[in-house]
Amino acid sequence: MQLIKTIHVKEDAQVQNQDLSESLRDRVLDAAGTGTPLNIVAGGSKAFYGRRIIGEDLELAGHRGIVFYEPTELVITARAGTPLAIIEAELAKKKQMLGFEPPYFGPNATLGGTVACGLSGPRRPYAGAVRDFILGVKLLNGRGEILSFGGRVMKNVAGFDLSRLMAGALGTLGPMLEISLKVLPKPEVEETSVFELPAEKALEAMNRWAGQNWPLSASCHDGKRLYLRLSGSGSAIKTSREKLGGEALSNGAEFWADLREQRLPFFAGKDDLWRLSLAPASSNLPGSYFIDWGGALRWLKTDAPAESLFTAASRAGGHATLFRSRQKADRVFQPLPEGLKQIHIKLKKAFDPKGIFNPGRMYEGM
Repeated sequence: MQLIKTIHVKEDAQVQNQDLSESLRDRVLDAAGTGTPLNIVAGGSKAFYGRRIIGEDLELAGHRGIVFYEPTELVITARAGTPLAIIEAELAKKKQMLGFEPPYFGPNATLGGTVACGLSGPRRPYAGAVRDFILGVKLLNGRGEILSFGGRVMKNVAGFDLSRLMAGALGTLGPMLEISLKVLPKPEVEETSVFELPAEKALEAMNRWAGQNWPLSASCHDGKRLYLRLSGSGSAIKTSREKLGGEALSNGAEFWADLREQRLPFFAGKDDLWRLSLAPASSNLPGSYFIDWGGALRWLKTDAPAESLFTAASRAGGHATLFRSRQKADRVFQPLPEGLKQIHIKLKKAFDPKGIFNPGRMYEGM
């Protein structure tokens, strides 16, 4: 029988590996007893996202370290305050990666903040979203209880997977202490092709190619050009590029990193930046667009009022999020239908009965 060797990562003196679960638990119990709201923070790279909250900081940056990594099983477990850079560097040693290609938005980005914000990069429509890679979560709830959901392997997930609720919850259900993720092997080769196409033709091409057997890993349109990334074996990429055509982009890796981190020229300026999930044919909202995720995600720069964006997105069968704003806004996320709103309220009360965790970060009163 083949023996499986588990890597228990040893971090150097400059990168502390420490478990602060008990001190965090004591802090939560004190806050619950006095009804003190807590603002869950770690690296702070995504503090711009969501509504403004007022509360005492609950620091998770020191609660860090990779506690389990099994390359042969494609599983990694780390504490919430662990910097993304450390996790990705460790995975790279074994030619592995986080399949959802998470954005950092700053050098201090952590695993917990990444999962809490539920943000995925250009690879998302072809590999999956952050929630699709979550195997298990250890959570500290509003009663000071440390709860574990899921596990470290896919077969442990059964029934309603509570661990995936944490993706995009913005910490409103409680601070995550540990997160277990499925990881992926890095592709042998990645190449990017560019096509001069208007938006309508680009959307048609992206939709058509998505339904065919091409090794796609990212596609976007900047208003003038369609960018297509292919990932896989050298022979498969060579054959695909010959059949699909397009001009090779020499700095493809840099381009996709700049898109992921919103460093491309489109994202400059002071206009509000909206994140829209709409049907491919829905493009009648005013403003300047950047199309990502093969047409499933649209970035929109506009000074239109929030209510008009929410209404238009709802009529188009999608939803809108105010991703970045010149000033902190009260209405950031698409208003919830009443039935879904009640589910959110019940979940909040179940995990956080005193309402102390990031109150109002997503919606007023929650």
